[in-house]
Amino acid sequence: MFKKVLIPTDGSALSAQAANAGIIFAKSIGAEVVALYVGQPFAATIGFDGMAAAYAITDEDYEKATADQSKKYLQAVADRAETAGVVATTESVINFNVADGIVEAATRHKCDIIFIGSHGRSGLSRLLLGSVTSKVLAMSKIAVLVYRVKED
Repeated sequence: MFKKVLIPTDGSALSAQAANAGIIFAKSIGAEVVALYVGQPFAATIGFDGMAAAYAITDEDYEKATADQSKKYLQAVADRAETAGVVATTESVINFNVADGIVEAATRHKCDIIFIGSHGRSGLSRLLLGSVTSKVLAMSKIAVLVYRVKED
């Protein structure tokens, strides 16, 4: 039924936990994996408080740091997939809206399902922090499997 699984990662320990579970899921159904990192453009980090000026960071520095970071995070997922015997490809994209970047990548790669982690926040913390997972659920036209990550 599912032949290609999109697994987004942000490099966090909780995201790694979800990626591991996604790889196990993909192996159990004989699917391949597309590991995805969605970075936000430099303009999204500036905000209204002048953060870029305060840290004296340039567009080029930011883009290089983001590219280096995404390679590291995606390689970790690819290595875990290889160890598990799961075919994996990786992609890094830039999008102001992370959820939109995830849904677009799933469509572009012809994925059958998105396997995404969630902290399981509710109430005020969810309202204040937002939820990429909730937005993906609302936007996606394909199946989304939400994995509840375990926080220590």
